[in-house]
Amino acid sequence: MIAIVTGANRGIGRAIAARLGADGAKLVLCARDEALLEDTAAAIGGACVVPIDLRLPDSGQTVVNAALAAYGAIDVLVNNAGATKRGDFESLTEEDWMDGYALKLFGAVRLARAAWPHLRASKGALVTIAGSGGRTPGAQFTIGGSVNAALLSFTKALADLGLKEGVQVNCVNPGPVKTARFEKRLAQTAAEHGVDAETALDIFVRGEKITKVGDPEDVAALIAFILSPHGRLLHGSLIDVDGGLTKTV
Repeated sequence: MIAIVTGANRGIGRAIAARLGADGAKLVLCARDEALLEDTAAAIGGACVVPIDLRLPDSGQTVVNAALAAYGAIDVLVNNAGATKRGDFESLTEEDWMDGYALKLFGAVRLARAAWPHLRASKGALVTIAGSGGRTPGAQFTIGGSVNAALLSFTKALADLGLKEGVQVNCVNPGPVKTARFEKRLAQTAAEHGVDAETALDIFVRGEKITKVGDPEDVAALIAFILSPHGRLLHGSLIDVDGGLTKTV
């Protein structure tokens, strides 16, 4: 399996890269921070590293060209890159909105477009990491929720095309996961309540009405299952992995 993983320098992306690498995949890892990418590659025993800003118009083709130069084919694309700014709606700027869409939505779209002919040739798979905010919007997550909702719709549309062309297409919606971004939210909770990190985590879990905050490896395990022979029945699926956060049908 030859797999492109974006946002692979930390958090969920790094965990996905590590899991797919352990399962024998040849990897192409993308993110902006070259040093962290190289560290990820070293930790998993080697990979093709492409330090790049996926907000740039030609970035998708650049990544695909690197994958073809390294391995000659593409079997899997995991679109994971993208972070959006949280905050009060009135305080979010035009630049915040444009940046949120530029990387997480348009970066994913242009990479999918560049990789699609090769995924079609290999009868491969595309998995997008969106987020629970796409189903359950919140006042502090107007950018992220709307971007994630767009990715859910994009997944359904591409899945329809994938039926005709032999490409498996799915989307995974993580809830709160223990990443560096979550640690910042947890620190805010601890400061607001004047408690330690462990107590803040308990407050967060009870407040969100979830079973637990996930680990990046939880999401990586799901991705590995989707891409395995056991997961081939999944197609056009929008899969919530959020500890019960999503209450909608």
